Amino acid sequence: MLVVETVAKIRRLHRVQGKSIKAICRELGISRKVVRKVLRSGETEFRYSRARQPQPKLGPWQAELERLLTVNEARSRRERLTLVRVYEALRGLGYEGGYDAVRRHARGWQASRSTAVAAAFVPLSFAPGEAYQFDWSHEVVLIGGTTVTVKVAHARLCHSRMLFVRAYPRETQEMVFDAHDRAFAFFRGACTRGIYDNMRTAVDAILVGRDRVYNRRFLRMCSHYLVEPVACSPASGWEKGQVENQVGLVRERFFTPRLRVRSYEELNALLLDRCVAHARASRHPEMRERTVWEAFETERPSLVPYAGRFDGFHAVTAAVSKTCLVRFDNNKYSVMASAVGRPVEIRAYADRIELRQDGRVVGEHRRVFGRDGTVFDPWHYVPVLARKPGALRNGAPFKDWLLPGALERIRRKLASASDGDRQMVEVLTAVLDDGLAAVEAACAEALRDGVHSADVILNILARRREPAPPVTVLTPDALRLRHAPLADCSRYDSLRGGL
Repeated sequence: MLVVETVAKIRRLHRVQGKSIKAICRELGISRKVVRKVLRSGETEFRYSRARQPQPKLGPWQAELERLLTVNEARSRRERLTLVRVYEALRGLGYEGGYDAVRRHARGWQASRSTAVAAAFVPLSFAPGEAYQFDWSHEVVLIGGTTVTVKVAHARLCHSRMLFVRAYPRETQEMVFDAHDRAFAFFRGACTRGIYDNMRTAVDAILVGRDRVYNRRFLRMCSHYLVEPVACSPASGWEKGQVENQVGLVRERFFTPRLRVRSYEELNALLLDRCVAHARASRHPEMRERTVWEAFETERPSLVPYAGRFDGFHAVTAAVSKTCLVRFDNNKYSVMASAVGRPVEIRAYADRIELRQDGRVVGEHRRVFGRDGTVFDPWHYVPVLARKPGALRNGAPFKDWLLPGALERIRRKLASASDGDRQMVEVLTAVLDDGLAAVEAACAEALRDGVHSADVILNILARRREPAPPVTVLTPDALRLRHAPLADCSRYDSLRGGL
């Protein structure tokens, strides 16, 4: 087959240098037939394609090979065999030919099928404030020196392409609520539609077509922000292609090289800064004269105004143990001693745990993640100390308990007394009735007087609870007497005269 370089030499030798066909044949060592073909056709390249590929050994097996290919194509992608495995199956049936013939025929069979059409998509366009897209991704970071796989929530405005990302330890529903609230607070508004995949925290059931049964709490959140949720078709990530592309961009630009932070708060602050920096530096893919940030500023007035924080919690009911502890998410949290014996409602937020019983809050803690952790609030156990004051010294809730300044000084002074624990429990119990500020002030007054006895502190509190003396009534100047009245008893005698 003639290569392009040889064709170019023949054309230059004849048309530029004027050499004859015989001289060209002698110089290049090729036949006159080839030289004449090049000069007469005027082509600069010649390709040879075989009109018919002889397949002496595969010919009788073509139908069987196509049957195997059809069966293989009907399998799921994960169970589909490679072409080498199909070749081995054909050999097992008696085929004695080579793999290349099978590969060539399989390629032609695939190209000839009418269903084998390359995937094509319609470009989408969104009006300002019309829609946003939401998704999750998993990234690896170092938090406090430990390698952690974090769940990253992605939100993206479809018109301006403005992005928002935030990392969480879980991918649960309360994290979904918190991510939406922080995204809308950052955007200063929401869109009229939200595009999601069929995540379990939002969709309870997939019906025919676009119909979905959404989770009731998720619908309440959408109603709060005036958003209409729209779910994609199953396994159709291209229907929210913008946020799918954002996942790859964020992984490449934000998480590479691997981030090293001390806490989730530091990680999320870093991610927010990088979102803003990326938006200010990147051009909008359609409005090339603007950056993403400039397009976002233009879109902001079209957003649905931010409706304030949604009370996004995940509620479950749990029993209270005799040690005033409630178990949730593989960790334990303390509640007030008065809550023992009856179940409580656990409201799990993204960053805190709230425990309620009969409508009142019986405990509130910062949420912890991991396993087998215990979070105490020592004040929950103060009523128990009134019955068992000896537990103050070795009780687990009171280890490393940092009291306010004056209370802590009283505790240290009472530690050397024989009945110091009992006296300290009396002081702590007074907090339940008088409040921490009042007891702290009474302790400070006692210390100024050089005493630290519980009796003195309780006496100071009792005196402060006594009602204040009545205020003296002042007579206005207009009602004051200008002349003091004189006593005249004769007036009474005149009254008696008639008797």
